[in-house]
Amino acid sequence: MKNIQIISDKNLKSLKIKRSLSNILKKFNTKKTNVVIVIGGDGFMLQTLKKNKKSKKIFYGVNSGNYGFLMNKFSSKKFLKNFTKSKIVSISPLEMFVKNKKNISKKYLAINEVSILRQSRQAASLSINHGSKQIIKELVSDGVLVSTPAGSTAYNLSVHGPILNLNSKKLSISPISPFRPRRWKGKIVSDRSKIFIRNLNPKKRPISAVADNVEVRNAKNIIIKTNQKIKFNLLYDQNRSLQKKIKLEQLRKETS
Repeated sequence: MKNIQIISDKNLKSLKIKRSLSNILKKFNTKKTNVVIVIGGDGFMLQTLKKNKKSKKIFYGVNSGNYGFLMNKFSSKKFLKNFTKSKIVSISPLEMFVKNKKNISKKYLAINEVSILRQSRQAASLSINHGSKQIIKELVSDGVLVSTPAGSTAYNLSVHGPILNLNSKKLSISPISPFRPRRWKGKIVSDRSKIFIRNLNPKKRPISAVADNVEVRNAKNIIIKTNQKIKFNLLYDQNRSLQKKIKLEQLRKETS
């Protein structure tokens, strides 16, 4: 127990699971060291990971939210068996650099996606470059998403973006309700890419840049790249690995 830390969200369901787990772990000796059990939903897990970006801790998520894609299902009877046999998956986040209309620069991490969204009734007008290569000269749309494989089944899937294999070493660029060019479906690029997004008309068509759930309003220029130096280590039950969850969502999409 001394090697295991439990962090929970403040809702009643999370606190109830925390009490149950504390009792289960009292007499439990584990070889897993430096482990943090995170009880909550995906949002709470994202928040916890970012707070611990400089640590070398390993995180085991227990779902008390609705969907819990990044989490494990809780079973008091099977917890110890699932926990002891769980396997590590390492993921790297996106890093978003934003300059707003006042030329103030800000930097945030995104584990799932960076979303560029229109800020008013006017559609966004964006140019998108991949390194020195132009992806699209002008995209008129409600916005655009840049998603990691771990986030490709979240907001990215809702805007009809592609589901990426966890080991694909790719990022997805997906438009949100594109108006011009209407048939542009987006692009898949290497996770080594540096993506430049520029607001072509910041005065008339303001946009916001959102790293998971942290928003920067009146964004002018955005640079997005994977921070390969940061590795978040997550534990998953063998029968509910993140890779299996992604494949299941892919099958659901193909058969829907």
